This record gives sequence, structure tokens and C-alpha cells, in this order.
Amino acid sequence: MGEVRRAQERRLGAIMFTDVVGYSSISEKDENHALRLLEEHRALLTAIFPRYGGTVVKTIGDAFLVELASAVEAVNCALEAQKEMRKFNQGRRQDEQVIIRIGVHVGDIVHAAGDILGEAVNMAARVEPVAEPGGICVTRQVVDQVRGKVQCQFVSLGPRELKNISHPVELYKVLPTMPAASFTEKETLDPRRVAVLPLANMSPDPNDRYFADGLTEELISTISRIGGLNVISRTSVMRYRDTTSSIGQISQELGAGSILEGSVRKAGNRLRITAQLIQAESDKHVWSQTYDRELSDVFAIQSDIAERVADALRVHLLSKEKQVIEKRATSSTEAYALYLKGRYYWNDRTEASVSKAIKYFEEAVRVDPSFAMAYSGLADAYFIMADYLWMTADAAGPIAEGYASKAVALDDSLAEAHASLGSSLLTRYWDFASAEREYKKAIELRPNYPAAYHWYAILLNFQGRFEDASAMVKRAKDLDPYSRVLNLATGVTLYYLRRFDEAAEQFEMVIVSSPDFAAARFWKSVVLVELGRFAEAIEECKKAFEMDGRSPGLGVSLAWAYARAGDRESATKLMKEVADKEGVSPSWVGMVRFVLGEKDEAFRLFRLACDARDTNLLYLRGSIGFEECEADPRWAEIEEKMGLPKP
Repeated sequence: MGEVRRAQERRLGAIMFTDVVGYSSISEKDENHALRLLEEHRALLTAIFPRYGGTVVKTIGDAFLVELASAVEAVNCALEAQKEMRKFNQGRRQDEQVIIRIGVHVGDIVHAAGDILGEAVNMAARVEPVAEPGGICVTRQVVDQVRGKVQCQFVSLGPRELKNISHPVELYKVLPTMPAASFTEKETLDPRRVAVLPLANMSPDPNDRYFADGLTEELISTISRIGGLNVISRTSVMRYRDTTSSIGQISQELGAGSILEGSVRKAGNRLRITAQLIQAESDKHVWSQTYDRELSDVFAIQSDIAERVADALRVHLLSKEKQVIEKRATSSTEAYALYLKGRYYWNDRTEASVSKAIKYFEEAVRVDPSFAMAYSGLADAYFIMADYLWMTADAAGPIAEGYASKAVALDDSLAEAHASLGSSLLTRYWDFASAEREYKKAIELRPNYPAAYHWYAILLNFQGRFEDASAMVKRAKDLDPYSRVLNLATGVTLYYLRRFDEAAEQFEMVIVSSPDFAAARFWKSVVLVELGRFAEAIEECKKAFEMDGRSPGLGVSLAWAYARAGDRESATKLMKEVADKEGVSPSWVGMVRFVLGEKDEAFRLFRLACDARDTNLLYLRGSIGFEECEADPRWAEIEEKMGLPKP
């Protein structure tokens, strides 16, 4: 009996399971090829595990069972493993890539006869299949032990039922921290750079989450109208809604010297809102307040919080700013609740959710026809419908412009409406001067509105003012460092500045953070073409094409990549399939025709695009590889029609 006890050793530790995605199907196609890939993958990972004190307990086919001393080492090891696997796959054809999943749990481990047993082992084995391909999944126990000690983000997946586990297990997805900001612990954080964290929903009805999220967004909007403060945008702070990151970690990741957090409880027409302003470096409460009010007082609460924050941070409020933040957006609490629901669904960015948002905004203006913010919401919703190709620009553009103009007419101090109107004037009429004036007005009214800087940057790129555009994107990204759209825009400005290697790295960073973002893969393919890495460019564009449901627009982009690579046969074949589909940009079709040597047809399409005010023609102007088109005398006639200044 004593010998049995000595043969077993029980201790607390971390267990990591790794597994190759789809290895069986790879093996069925070519067993020798699969074995070679498996050995390459094993060599790579077994070199990483010891750096974190990891011991390979055993291999199970294409899987590793690894023991580590702590959850911190396990998570850091998993992050490096996935990082190195991405490098391994970069530039390889799809059939040459190895994608792995990783699961991590921490708990009781029993060592017996050279193997390990116990709850931690069973749990890690069940957690690993939940991870996304190329991703990491961990349990709540892991998150509790590593909080504030690792450079990553944890996004809650909620309680999950796992096979052969008797109780639901709270799981988290692990995301590498996007290096969007360059702040370190040694730097002094500016207390006037403020992050408003998502308000916790304390309402008895969980469906009132829309109210907490919407109120967070409106609070950010209100405070961001104070010019003396630098307020981080919604996209970057909402990632902390379901995470357990500490205030210190959040402040470092966002470079925020002050954190505003709180909660909201809505019960009928009664509200309880708590808010506290925390100085990040000292973790001290600078100001706190609890508001027990009627729902009709929500605007007064928002403006009071904004003024208290400004006062606590010793920022002088201009009388104009005070007047704007104290303005009641609507006298109808019903209309405001509908508006918040609209913004909640608008932020989801799916066709169904944006369509639902439109219905809520429409209902809001029916209840209060003078509600400018709701008209602005409608303008933004129709811009999204066109931008995501759920409606044609011809159909959505006039509607968006009408709503933006209505919002400005009702409230000339509404920055969002001016920015939306600017985009309409730019994309629908190519009225560059008026659009620029609207963007500048929006920035003046709300200096912390990243969308205005971003859209202004697009206009500047169209005009060939690439350095100015880069400065605008930098400002927008400073306000919203984790926005995938702005991180994509950073790569686009690097492309126009001919800094291709940096642009490729930027797009890869966006892909790592948002692997489902087809636009990032498209732009990376464009840069890889200019770097002469044609095989990689075609693979990235193929992925974007498939991810976007084989949309004709990305099909034309793929044909362009084939044409630039000299694969005329593939380009021509694909063009026959997609070029004549409804909604395909004549500018891009023309560019492919030009590369294929069909110059007369290309210029016919460019003239057609100019007459139709196809925005893609503006993107082509000044882009790399377009110089030969611009040197053709026929282009000068088109450019004169476009009304753009000479670059």
C-alpha cells in the first residue's frame, strides 16, 4: 500500500492540450505529406515548451499533452506557440499550413506511472475543442490566476456544457494584445486621457443590456465634446465589457491616466446610475456619485457626470461646451430608449442587426420628429448598408444624405451629423471642398470623434495628400486604438506612402486580431503584389474571396492579383465568372482589363465609373501600379471631370 502511495504524486499545476485542426482529412489525401507536416509542427512546438518550463507528458497522434508549473507560464507558452505557428504558415499554400487549437486549465494533477491524471487533465482535454482554429481557450480558473500578469485579452464565452463534465464551465477566448498603443509602465499616463468602461448592467431584466451599452456610448459621446480631455472611443473600451482585466492593465493597454467605471440599474421609469473616476496610476478614487432618478433625468445625469469629470481633472469647460453637453437631445424618454436600442443593434454590424437598428431609429423619429440624434443614426445605418454592400450606393446614398441633412438642420451642434453629411457629399457628389468643410466642423464640435478623423483621412488620400491623411489616421487611432477598421486604415496609409513592408506587417497584425476580417486579407494581398510575393498575395485574396461568400467584387480583386502575377489564364477565367455581376465596380474591372493589356476597354470602363461617381475610381488614383494609367493622355480628361487637384 505504501509503495502505491509513493508511486503517485498529487500537486497543483497547469495543463495544456494542443491539437491539429483537420489532420485526419490532410492524412486521407496524402499520408506522407501529412506526416512531414506533423513532424515540422512537432519540432516547432517542442522547442517552445521548455522555454516556459513545459514538459511534454505524451503525444496522442497529432496532439500534445503538456504540463506547466503555473497558469501564467501556460498562457504565455500558448500565446508564443500560436504566434510561431502563424509565422510557420505565412506564405505557405493552404495545403501546406498547420493550424492548431490550444486549451488550458489549472487544477489538481496526479502523477502515476509516468502519466498524469486528474480533474485538470480531463478539463483541459474538453476545453481544447472549444478553441477556434488558430486560437486559445481557457477556463475561469486560469483567468483568475493570470489576471494582470500576461499581455493578452480574455473574452468571455459564457458557461459551456462540456462532454463528461458534470457542471457548466465558464470559458474564455484568449486574444493577443494588439500593439496599437506604445505605452509602457515606465511612462507617466496623462490623467486627462480618459477611458469610460462599459457600464455594468444591474437591471433585473437582462434584456436591458442594450440600455447599459447605449448609455455607455452616449456618456463617451458627451464627455468627448470637452476639448480639454482625450476620450477613448467606444470600440476600444467595449472589449473590456466581458473581461476580468485589472484597472492597471486596462490603463496601460489604452494609455489612459483616468478610468471612469460604474453601473446602471433600470426598473420601469426609475434609474440608478453609479459612477466613479479612478486615477489609474495610484488606483485612487478621484470622484464618485450615485444617481437615483427618473428615466427622464438621464440627460441631466450624463451632463453632470461629464462636468464632474472635467472638474475633477481640472479642465476648464468653455461656455459653448457646457451649453452643448447640457442640451437635452429629446423630451421623450420613449424615443431615447428606442434610439439606444438602435445604436445597440447598429454596433453589431450584421445585415440583420443594422436592419433592426433602422426600424428602432425610424420608430424613435416617429415618436419625436425633432430628435436629431435618431436621424443621424439613420444616416449612419444607411451608410453601413452601402459600405457593406447590403444595398447599392445608388439606393442607400440619397437616403443617408437626406437623414444627415435633416439631423444638421435640427441640431447644427451635432458633430456626428456633420461627419455623416461630409461622407455623403464626398461619395455621392465628389464635392471635396464641402465634404472637407463638414469634417472640419465635426472635429471642431467633437474633438474626440475618431470617425470624423478617419473619414477626413480618406478624403485626403483621394486628393493625394498622403502625409496629411496619415496624421489624421494616427489621431483617430489614438482615440480608438483597438478599432480593427482604424488599424486597417493605418495599413492603407502605409501602402499609399509606399512603405510596403510596414503595411504588410500592419495588415497581418489586424488579421491575427480579427481572423474573420476579409478586408484585411484583401489589403494585405494588394501590398504583397507590390512586394512581388505573388503566390502569397493570391492565397490571401483567395481567403478573402471565400470569407466574403465569393462576392463578385473580391472575385475581381483576385483576378487582378492573377493578372499582376502574369497568370493571364486564371485572371481571364475568373473575370468571365464575376465581371458582369450586378454591383461590381467598373473601376476595378477596368484596372484588370488594363493589366491584361485591354487598354481601350479599360478606359471605357474608367469613363463609365467617372460618370457613375464610382468611389473605387478615387481609390485607384494615386495607388501603386496605376502610374501607367495616369500617364495615358486619356486619364487627364477623366481626372478633370473628377474635379481633383493635381497630386
